[in-house]
Amino acid sequence: QVQLVESGGGRVQPGGSLRLSCAASQFTWDTYAIAWFRQAPGKEREAVSCFSTEDGSPFYADAVKDRFTISSSRDNDKITVYLQMNSLKPEDTAVYYCAADRVGFGCEYFGADEWNYWGQGTQVTVST
Repeated sequence: QVQLVESGGGRVQPGGSLRLSCAASQFTWDTYAIAWFRQAPGKEREAVSCFSTEDGSPFYADAVKDRFTISSSRDNDKITVYLQMNSLKPEDTAVYYCAADRVGFGCEYFGADEWNYWGQGTQVTVST
């Protein structure tokens, strides 16, 4: 059973940076997708970024394009996915979640309810 654990959240001033990590253990899939979602109070969970093993490039939501970067590293059955967040804005404040599933392409087309594996979330607060 894949387990996902996020870390790296915190409070930062506007214009600052944070790097989130998602540690996935018992990860034996060769074909997969991993995504970062976020959910602000009173709002629906939205996709921020994702990548699929069979796609050429990752997906970024328009709101974070050119500010956020997704990357990953793998060591056997452990994979760590990062979300580097720069030029943070107050509207980036949310709980950030990572999600994973055994799909090799088109991660941007999967809504939140279609991902089967989730972490517990990490809070990001951007304020003065």
